[in-house]
Amino acid sequence: MATLAENEKQLRSTLRRIKKEGVVKNFINGKLVGAASRKTFENTSPVDGKKIADVVSSDHRDIDKAAKAAAKAFKTWSKVDPKERKAILYRIAENIEKYAKEIGPLESYDSGQPIRFTKKAGALRGPANFRYFADRILDAANGLSTPDKHHMNFSMRQPIGPVGIITPWNAPFMLSTWKIAPALAAGCTIVHKPAEDSPMTAMILAKAAHEAGLPDGVWNVVHGMGHSAGKALTEHEDIKAIAFVGETTTGSHIMRQGAATLKRVHFELGGKNPVIVFDDADLDRALDAVIFMKYSLNGQRCTSSSRLILHEKVYNKFVKKLKERVAKIKVGNPLDPKTEVGPLIHRGHQEKVLSYVKVAEDDGANILVGGKAVGGKLSAGCYVKPTLVEGVTEKMRIGQEEVFGPFLSVMKFKTEAQAIKIANSVKYGLTAYIWSKDGEKAHRVARDVEAGMVWINSQNVRHLSQPFGGVKQSGIGRDGGDYSFDFYMETKNICVAYGTHEIPKLGAS
Repeated sequence: MATLAENEKQLRSTLRRIKKEGVVKNFINGKLVGAASRKTFENTSPVDGKKIADVVSSDHRDIDKAAKAAAKAFKTWSKVDPKERKAILYRIAENIEKYAKEIGPLESYDSGQPIRFTKKAGALRGPANFRYFADRILDAANGLSTPDKHHMNFSMRQPIGPVGIITPWNAPFMLSTWKIAPALAAGCTIVHKPAEDSPMTAMILAKAAHEAGLPDGVWNVVHGMGHSAGKALTEHEDIKAIAFVGETTTGSHIMRQGAATLKRVHFELGGKNPVIVFDDADLDRALDAVIFMKYSLNGQRCTSSSRLILHEKVYNKFVKKLKERVAKIKVGNPLDPKTEVGPLIHRGHQEKVLSYVKVAEDDGANILVGGKAVGGKLSAGCYVKPTLVEGVTEKMRIGQEEVFGPFLSVMKFKTEAQAIKIANSVKYGLTAYIWSKDGEKAHRVARDVEAGMVWINSQNVRHLSQPFGGVKQSGIGRDGGDYSFDFYMETKNICVAYGTHEIPKLGAS
């Protein structure tokens, strides 16, 4: 991996190009265009608070232009030979790899995510998403054949139409590829609204796609605020579905906004995910997984294991080791490959995360590590020391609410039933993690926890063919494999008669 100096050099080069190009514009119908309002917003880095660029602030007029471009392009893109679509998606993957050196440092500076994660998103995970769904294109339209005595029934899948994709600020590049790749593979056209807090790499992604031969209007990018551009996108009559990753409250707003046009929605929302560690677990492996799943990506990941539910027999031993490890996590410049935790997305979010320290103390919990902003050379950024809190119960706010930062709450249990009760005590249900060498027990708990995804004796390891999504207030729908096509495509049944069945007669006498 490149050194800090090399990453900073690459970033300076990218920022010079961005400054030379001026305001970051929308990408509509194959062209860079300004916002109808001529308004802009300033995008700053959480690393040092410095301005990255001015970005156009779009409204319903820009969304309308993009949606109409997507609707027009859909008429041809949906009918493009699947083999040709596959070839284009493969070329997009290749172009992402070509831009990987630029994507990693820019994403780190824009979002605060350590380069060890953003580099993989550009060089590995982004291209893998496009290649995976490219390989599934030839079978995407396939349905079922269900003959009976007098009829042959068969089904097929067809692209739903232009779709809106709204991506979050925590892992913007990777999550954009995760949503956009299956949409294009299905034959849909898209209007993408990136998060206003980390919009920079969306334009590189669109550029890579356009250079790969994607026709004009198939992929449109519109920048702006959620209450203006986002709302207009969710309400537009030409947009047939909305795929959204973000906060639960925003998801409920989107559902209401899309109700008038009966939008299909796919939501990946918040989480307050449990990791249950039994006394018979491999404690060393469990410790590594607990730390990784909470503090990687700055703790700003919906699948993070934010509630550690420990068996009472191993509680003291595990917490002692955990405390030592958390205190050693390296916080620093996200462009440094040695950094493990970078800054949070912006000052307001830093303050929100730190506010939970007082909430925890007021409820009677104990702050074992962290709980403060990072000072010194890093004080200009939005850094929070990795925080560990013990003595937490499910009735406390920190046992219920999503903090979305490097903030781990430790809870204690005695019996299997109690562990399940604690795990299910929240309104969320995205993921759960179970650590035990007892296979029967692990399977029972996996069955009984309220979560869309469960990992046993593992951290979150994503397999693209498997369903990804949550239950309760953690979301609606599933990503991955055919589950993605079920969202981006309509299923049509066709019934053909053999000519042997009886047709009732009216008025024949």
